[in-house]
Amino acid sequence: MLVDFFLHLKARQLPVSTNELLALLEALEARLVSGSLDDFYLLSRALLVKDESLYDRFDRAFGEYFKGIEALPGFAPEVPEEWLELAARKHLSEADRLKLQKLSYEKIFEQLKERLAEQKERHSGGSKWIGTAGTSPYGHGGYNPEGVRIGGESVGNRTAIKVWDQREFRNLDDTVDLGVRNIKVALRRLRRFARKGAATELDLDGTIAGTARNGGWLDLHLRPERHNAVKVLLFLDIGGSMDDHIQACEELFSAARAEFKHLEHFYFHNCVYEGVWKDNRRRHGEKLSTWDVIHTYGPDYKLVFVGDASMSPYEIARPGGSVEHWNEEAGTVWLERLLATWPHAAWLNPLPEAHWTYTSSIQMIEQLLGKRMFPLTIDGLERAMRSLSK
Repeated sequence: MLVDFFLHLKARQLPVSTNELLALLEALEARLVSGSLDDFYLLSRALLVKDESLYDRFDRAFGEYFKGIEALPGFAPEVPEEWLELAARKHLSEADRLKLQKLSYEKIFEQLKERLAEQKERHSGGSKWIGTAGTSPYGHGGYNPEGVRIGGESVGNRTAIKVWDQREFRNLDDTVDLGVRNIKVALRRLRRFARKGAATELDLDGTIAGTARNGGWLDLHLRPERHNAVKVLLFLDIGGSMDDHIQACEELFSAARAEFKHLEHFYFHNCVYEGVWKDNRRRHGEKLSTWDVIHTYGPDYKLVFVGDASMSPYEIARPGGSVEHWNEEAGTVWLERLLATWPHAAWLNPLPEAHWTYTSSIQMIEQLLGKRMFPLTIDGLERAMRSLSK
């Protein structure tokens, strides 16, 4: 392969020599690079091209020869696939996971302070220090039944009690063409029609009657538009485990926008605390005080939460439990304030109802709502709307 590549470069008028080819062969035998084609490109260009003015010509020749190839042929070590499968299975077995002990909330943060003061270098695969791919409660990429995820992406365990990271969420789309139009039908159970405001709609019956009374002279009558007078506050959980339910939430959001004229929406993450926001792109700079929301909207509003309620119990029950910031008051305090202000409330959960008993945080939220948690299904929506209509 190298000889063919060498001859191809010669054919493209590149002044490469046999000594340079031998140097490239020695570098590959010494494993100076991995089997990545990008690494081989850098190595071969450094050894074969001495004049920077020829880099463009080399790039064209290299691209022609290795077109469609992603890795260097014959360079990767031959490891049986079953070896890799066994290694993956043995990496951390279920028994190994069960051996890991949970620390108390206070102990986790006490140890984190100690690690931050003592640690001097990078660690990987360990069980104590802040690092990656181990069983330490601090870091990311590994496994621990409870800990603080610092940086990095979640590997899917979702066991962290706090996330030391800045997250970015996108707004839900309220113009989604609904795949399940029955959602609108279910929301229509929460209706109280009224005609208020400016007279902008033609009153056909009144116009006919007035014209008849005037002996045939046209007498136009207008009336306020008929609309659903129900007022709704929609609190939407965004990010984290709710990423799995974006489509269902967007469909609900679109239907609610179309059905309720008086609808205000707010975003939160996992649990409601002292601040909420209306635009995920500006949630750090334009956060709204939850107290201001409480004092702005009257008690005639219906309160609807949408979220999977899946989080660490500390996020609900303890000050400082939020995964993103230090909350001075527990989530339960804020939820109780919201429910006291708007007693007609419901929580819509996109998780299947049969799974709710597996997560303690869902049971805590359901208890706070007085068993007014409903699944985000057509039947669940109908039950929720009936509950809010009482």
